[in-house]
Amino acid sequence: MLKKLLAQTKGYRLYSLLSPLLILVEVIMEVNIPFIMADMVNKGILGGAGINYIVNTGLKMVIMALISLAAGAGAARFAAMAGMGFGANLRNAVFSKIQDFSFANIDRFSTPSLITRMTTDINTIQMGYTMVIRIVVRSPLMFGMAFYYAYKINSELATVFAIAAPFLLLLLAGIFSFAMPRFKKLMKKYDGLNASIQETLIGARVVKAFVRAIHEKDKFRISNDELKDASIAAEKFVILSGPFMQMTVYGCTIAILWFGSQLVISEKMELANLTAFITYINNILMSLMMISMILVMSTMARTSLNRVGEVLNEIPDINDSHADPSLLVENGDIDMEDVCFKYKKNGKKNVIDNINLHIKSGETVGIIGGTGSAKTTLVQMIPRLYDVTEGVVKVGGRPVADYTLKNLRDSVAMVLQVNLLFSGTIEDNLRWGNEKATQEEIENACKIAQAHDFITSFPDGYQTDLGQGGVNLSGGQKQRLCIARALLKSPKVLILDDSTSAVDTATDAKIREGFKSNHGDVTTLIVAQRISSVQHADKIIVLDDGKINAIGTHDELLATNEIYGEVYKSQQTGGIE
Repeated sequence: MLKKLLAQTKGYRLYSLLSPLLILVEVIMEVNIPFIMADMVNKGILGGAGINYIVNTGLKMVIMALISLAAGAGAARFAAMAGMGFGANLRNAVFSKIQDFSFANIDRFSTPSLITRMTTDINTIQMGYTMVIRIVVRSPLMFGMAFYYAYKINSELATVFAIAAPFLLLLLAGIFSFAMPRFKKLMKKYDGLNASIQETLIGARVVKAFVRAIHEKDKFRISNDELKDASIAAEKFVILSGPFMQMTVYGCTIAILWFGSQLVISEKMELANLTAFITYINNILMSLMMISMILVMSTMARTSLNRVGEVLNEIPDINDSHADPSLLVENGDIDMEDVCFKYKKNGKKNVIDNINLHIKSGETVGIIGGTGSAKTTLVQMIPRLYDVTEGVVKVGGRPVADYTLKNLRDSVAMVLQVNLLFSGTIEDNLRWGNEKATQEEIENACKIAQAHDFITSFPDGYQTDLGQGGVNLSGGQKQRLCIARALLKSPKVLILDDSTSAVDTATDAKIREGFKSNHGDVTTLIVAQRISSVQHADKIIVLDDGKINAIGTHDELLATNEIYGEVYKSQQTGGIE
């Protein structure tokens, strides 16, 4: 894990090195100034060394202060650049890893949790990294050098801190060991809050339609209160570090002032040296405060590191490890041999059970069945959105695992149940199917999908801005754009997963006719609830509880299959009524 994190510093390692080097210069200059000042007072003012000695020593101190200032500013800048760059690289690495995840990988984490890990967790790690290359170097260095000069001025007084500091550090370490589990719980509450926000914003129209705003406010308030309580539970242990640290340090300061004044009165110590000693006390105090901050941040960062590490260490269920990069899909033949599937490997029941199926290239096949019959799961195994648990799925006569994911998915176009469009223009969304498509190709695909007319009715036509998720389109318009986008891929296999459910029957019929006229050589799988959408298919598969109940044409199934007959009858009756 450490190796993976260090790899994300690429491009910013020079800044990461320059920052602590400049901090070293800053601390050396800063710590030497009080010692030189005490020497100037003792020799120049009280010792009678003369005005030249005082001026020269003063100039030396000014130069050292300016060097310390410049070094400190440079260190802060380089640390910020290194931290921001590291955070950006880490976000890119996590996002790239997520792009390789299968649906099963994403299901294991959940979308809100992945969002939290890419935002809150990485921001925490980024701040921790910036702190490491600045404060982690500065604090021990300042503590050590300040204690060295304090010991050099008066070893007896320095022993006060020598006794107190280890005790304080052990106490702080104990406090933060208790805080660690609470920070883990805190990050899970962030996941819960993000889930609540995401659901409410995505389903804003449903919330308003069902007048559930008060319910959503209450749900958010509960998640928000749980996050607040978890934050308090974690922070209350961290807060204890402040009083303990101040009590120890100020107790040491009082002891040093008491014993130091006695030494000055007895002329065993110069007043200027006591003043310098007190300055070093303040330096040590600041160092301990920064060490306390380091412990706070390290506790939080460690939790976030574990969470981000889980994503980076996750092995995608679906990969190209056994694929032949040169292998392309030759045709739209689809074969399923003894296919079984479970969402979880240790699951007790197969979602897909013992499917054997052969579909010839160019055939149009309908898939119908009740809710939960695994229609969508079945077709998602063709482009390897899920991998089979047992058996084999073949496309073009070869197991799907023989193809790279890119070559396979470039040959299989799928219109999912959820009609997802992205921010940008209509043309931008259509070009997801083919970035290099000509305007004529785009318009032809839209005409087949029965989308061209409504697109050209907009003032800006194909340059109409859709907004996030296509909020200014109807459900049927979104479906037709998604179909056109899929057609632009010129696929060998086209999967329509209930993709005309929001389209009227007349438009549905025109879309089917467009497929037949222009893409007759493409294997088309139509998952549908309406029999009218599949009754003209070459054959229809009836699924029941993850198993094939029957296969046949519309007329054959109507005459022989009870499930198909009941669905047809209920839809016809419903249409008449």
